Amino acid sequence: MSFSSDPRFYYLHNFQKALAWIGERHADLLNAREQAFLQAFSALEGPAQALLVRMIMRKGVHFRASKLNYEEIGCCRQAALALIANGWVVRDAALHLHELLTLLRKDEVLDCFADRISDRRARKSDLLEQLAAQFDQALTFGDWCPTLDDALYSLAIDDLSERLRLMFFGNLRQEWSEFVLADLGIFRYESVDFPPDSRALRCREDVDDYLHLQRCREVFETGDASPALIACIDTRRYDNPYIAERRAKLLFRIGQHLERCADFEQALEVYASSGYGAARQRQIRVLERTMRFQEAFELASQAISAPTSDGELQLAQRAGMRLARQLGLPIAKRSKPPAPARLDLQLPRLPSLAVEQRVQLHLQRNEAPVHYVENTLICSLFGLLCWPAIFAAVPGAFFHPFQHGPADLLTADFYPRRRALFATCLAQLEDGSYRDSIRQTYRDKFGIQSPFVHWGVLSEALLVQALDCLPAAHLLAWFRRLLGDIQANRAGMPDLIQFWPEEKRYRMIEVKGPGDRLQDNQRRWLAFCAQHGMPVDVCYVQWADA
Repeated sequence: MSFSSDPRFYYLHNFQKALAWIGERHADLLNAREQAFLQAFSALEGPAQALLVRMIMRKGVHFRASKLNYEEIGCCRQAALALIANGWVVRDAALHLHELLTLLRKDEVLDCFADRISDRRARKSDLLEQLAAQFDQALTFGDWCPTLDDALYSLAIDDLSERLRLMFFGNLRQEWSEFVLADLGIFRYESVDFPPDSRALRCREDVDDYLHLQRCREVFETGDASPALIACIDTRRYDNPYIAERRAKLLFRIGQHLERCADFEQALEVYASSGYGAARQRQIRVLERTMRFQEAFELASQAISAPTSDGELQLAQRAGMRLARQLGLPIAKRSKPPAPARLDLQLPRLPSLAVEQRVQLHLQRNEAPVHYVENTLICSLFGLLCWPAIFAAVPGAFFHPFQHGPADLLTADFYPRRRALFATCLAQLEDGSYRDSIRQTYRDKFGIQSPFVHWGVLSEALLVQALDCLPAAHLLAWFRRLLGDIQANRAGMPDLIQFWPEEKRYRMIEVKGPGDRLQDNQRRWLAFCAQHGMPVDVCYVQWADA
């Protein structure tokens, strides 16, 4: 069997595909070092290529030769020679004590430091404490452990590998293992036609900006929210909306941290600079907490006049009423939505079931089945009907084969950029063809990753009952609301749905256990359902043995 067709090298074949993709579609983003790597890598012997890919895909950068034992590669020491010659791997690099101990078993630690350990029964983590006070220098693996017949290889291109992964995926959330998961059939992705120049990172500066924000995020996650870090993040605005959104979200998270730490003035500055969707509402709360009621009221009034979402409007109206009282201003009366029907149940507790499942079991009837769907059913039906619009080859939405949805899904431009496509999909609800369309997509796309369709919940039986019992007008109203604010509105839907197939009707049920109360997004969904005459009950449960 030739090397190129040997299935044991699946991971290498996938990495080669990724490099070819990067070379074809991102050549203008590569610097001299990266271009040289692509050329030199392709010239290596197969075992050396395979060893490097194995090291790149493993956690960390330091590896003992005895742990690089792969049958298909053969002798790792021989394969490593070419990697060392290229400067991609370093042999016997200097290690600090904490790095060394991650590579050793406890018995090896005891052997190598036998005369320095006072309590040999201590846990490995405690041994580090015992030794840390005695060693502060970095030594080679051979100097640390002269009695071990082993070698240390350290990856010297971790930064280069990260940059290539970023160019391919457009993010650092996804790992090279995505290829493997797809090969094994664990994940399946929609095939989308997109032009060669479609990509998230459009120029070298975009790549640098993404990595800069990533480093800042890592510093923040260590607990650092200093002015120096904030200044480092906020040095400039980003032309690429994809990068700008990451900056806004990171600053918003820092603002939340500062608010929790009661550093209110700094939090206000960070929120104001962020531009993130929820930042204005947090500013209102901080101003209110610091007794700056007039400023808070003015900002709440702006949010009420031009809200970014239904959620912001709801919170701003609530804040406006509180602040009006503080300032002695007249309070604008708001009409309250009609209260949903109430269902009170007293049930024996079954510890193995969640409260929603307990209500489902209680209400279940042969002629009226109950399903625990929460946010999954309506979103799935929307995803099936609107599949062509969601997976349309809009420029910049898809740029590699492992996307479960478009990159701009949660941006304000998602719907406007596809307005005509969604209109075509939704028109099927008016001409009656939506049932056949949804069923066909269910059959054709079953199991393919989607940001809306929950295959594990959407059984064929549930699909049939839903299409028989849910009026097209209700589906249209729900789907339009989803498109109004996908991030906010694909959550908060009622927990259960009950169908009466013979009567072609349904009801949704929001379940609240003892002491639980309706959340804001649930209240918005209930008000929306009431406005459109959709049957929803709120079920309040008390345990019989309480």
